[in-house]
Amino acid sequence: LLLHRQCRRRRHRRRRRAPGGTMDFTSAQDARASPLAKKLLQIDGVASCFFAGDFISVNRDAAQGDAADWAVLKPQVFTVIMEHFASGDAVLTNGGAGATAPLDTDILDTDSDEVAMIKELLELRIRPAVQQDGGDITYHGFEEGIVIVQLRGSCSGCPSSAVTLKGVIERMLTHYVPEVQGVVAVDDESELERLNRDVFNSTERRVQQQQQQQQQQQQ
Repeated sequence: LLLHRQCRRRRHRRRRRAPGGTMDFTSAQDARASPLAKKLLQIDGVASCFFAGDFISVNRDAAQGDAADWAVLKPQVFTVIMEHFASGDAVLTNGGAGATAPLDTDILDTDSDEVAMIKELLELRIRPAVQQDGGDITYHGFEEGIVIVQLRGSCSGCPSSAVTLKGVIERMLTHYVPEVQGVVAVDDESELERLNRDVFNSTERRVQQQQQQQQQQQQ
């Protein structure tokens, strides 16, 4: 389920960032930062919710069968959201501390031309399209021709996310940035750490092979 408010303000070259960033809520512990998220997760059949600057994305728990049917969930979700905003209560406590500001696509002075172009495409072309479906995409690195991203919100775990990743995101990035060979999505921090270790080990082996070849040529 996606609630979205279209922004009619004139778009600038850099897309305006949502104040406070975005937040994922998948458990009662996460929801301590948001009274609204806590209420939504208490609905039987709701698995998680995702807050951005101008939309709320609610994901159902398909494993619960009929209890998680949208025909049943939708009226409950709408009622909770509308009553919360009518009450005047804050969406996030502590001024939204803990929200993840979307700074992943900020172009740094240390970024190569390829990384700068990847970030620009993600920010201006890909992220707006993903957010229209109630999700978000964050950039986590570019290693050995592979762009590492994370899909969040309604796009996380969605059956069609693999199609979006390969058919849309990867196709666009490889078209505009020839150095890109593919795109890999990570689900959580542990998977990102594992992927970084694999890339590091692969790079280390390649360096060792090059050193061995140079030694053999010198002999």
